[in-house]
Amino acid sequence: MKFSQKLDNFFEISARNSTIKAEIMGGLTTFFAMCYIMLVNPSQMVGFTQFDPTITGAQQVWNAVYISTAIGAIIGTLLMALYAKMPFAQASGMGLNSFFFVSFMVNGFGTAGSIFAEGGDIKASYAAGLSIIFVAGLVFMFLSVTGLRKKITEALPTCLKKAIPAGIGLFIAFIGLKNAGLVEANKYTFVQLINLNVFSGGVTWYKIAPAVAAFFGFLVIAALSKTKLAKGNIIIGIIATTCLYYLFNIGNDAAFQVSMINPGDTFRDFGELGVQGWFKGFQYWTGGAVLQAILLVITFCLVDMFDTLGTLQGTAAEAGMLDENGNPRNLNKCLMADSTATVVGAMMGTSTVTTFVESAAGVSAGARTGLSSLVVALMFFIAMFLSPVASVIPGCATAPALIYVGVLMMKNFKEVDFSDLTTAVPAFLTLLMMPLTYSISNGIAVGMISYMTLKLFKVFFTKEYSIKEYFAIGKGATGEFFSKDIVIFIIGALFLVRFFMVTM
Repeated sequence: MKFSQKLDNFFEISARNSTIKAEIMGGLTTFFAMCYIMLVNPSQMVGFTQFDPTITGAQQVWNAVYISTAIGAIIGTLLMALYAKMPFAQASGMGLNSFFFVSFMVNGFGTAGSIFAEGGDIKASYAAGLSIIFVAGLVFMFLSVTGLRKKITEALPTCLKKAIPAGIGLFIAFIGLKNAGLVEANKYTFVQLINLNVFSGGVTWYKIAPAVAAFFGFLVIAALSKTKLAKGNIIIGIIATTCLYYLFNIGNDAAFQVSMINPGDTFRDFGELGVQGWFKGFQYWTGGAVLQAILLVITFCLVDMFDTLGTLQGTAAEAGMLDENGNPRNLNKCLMADSTATVVGAMMGTSTVTTFVESAAGVSAGARTGLSSLVVALMFFIAMFLSPVASVIPGCATAPALIYVGVLMMKNFKEVDFSDLTTAVPAFLTLLMMPLTYSISNGIAVGMISYMTLKLFKVFFTKEYSIKEYFAIGKGATGEFFSKDIVIFIIGALFLVRFFMVTM
């Protein structure tokens, strides 16, 4: 049997109406859309303190996290490829890495105080944080093994299942606009269009070049979507934007500088700090730190769980890989791969590993099987030794892919029933809060809280059915499975506790 046929049989490529070429293109698209994590994650976890000469050991921690980021992505994505056989990639989650820095580096944990306090030790804070991530990963794994995470997914009301993909679409489109520099911060209006007035607006061509290149790259992707090159439109758009970026920057030497990281230093620091950190971190769990640890574990659990569930729901919907109940295929295996990657990632030295929303870019480029995830894992392995692989492609080049995927994912929202505001309001809030709070889990949380509030209002004030009927196990008077709502009420209550007790 030919090797290609073996690949086809193992990954069910033909059965999922895909091809080996499409899977490779999809995998490359996903990697280039998320490879920024290799350089961004270390900086987020140490809060860019590697540039602060007053903080001893910051560069060593940065080096350790660089390697652990790659290893966490490789292991998590390999599990998705070979165990779950799904086109989803994993890596250290954005947002959670910044929360890691604030929780352990800035605020301090237990006897590992703040790195900015007298006697602060960044290596101790790093180790303490890894111990929390390790425990949170074990909790993820328990929920996955017992099937509780799957039950939570299945309990999501239909209105949220329809809103989540659309909300993620807006979220990743906003990420794309931000990465390209098309939108920027404004202290009065929070966000604004980049100033393009190079004639009298005080800006240079080089400053707006990334935004202009990204905009045209997005139009290239959209235009090619209706041609014979449709299956490769995203990767072509990334290449076109990259070429435009460097073309527009001729004469700007800074744009052509490539960051080189010494592999010897990074692997040495990884061995000394990353691999052993999580175990050493437990020595800082003393006295009142135990209660702090419990709150932090719950927080990391909630955020990662719903980031992952939201990403799986949205990406699977885009790929047409939902079952008859509207849930992602192979859901248990995907969740198990996610939780295992978090545990192993903590043992390697990185913050929570989660399913990346940028996987949707690969899906839109044709990825339908685990072969695309295998390609992503291979690319991360290469990037671990050759940092230019992750830095040659500018952020503005992958931005068009994210914006384009946002367009595609919005189609799910049209299926929300707007004739009933008890479903329309939670769906709308879920859609709106994801990009505005820069968090998938926050969007789902607000949607859940509004859903349970409106449901309770319906029970107590409309008298459409009795409280006893509503909370009965099985079918209620209206034919709905109300027992599922109880799960949403519990999760919504936990999110309320998190909002009021933990700052993120």
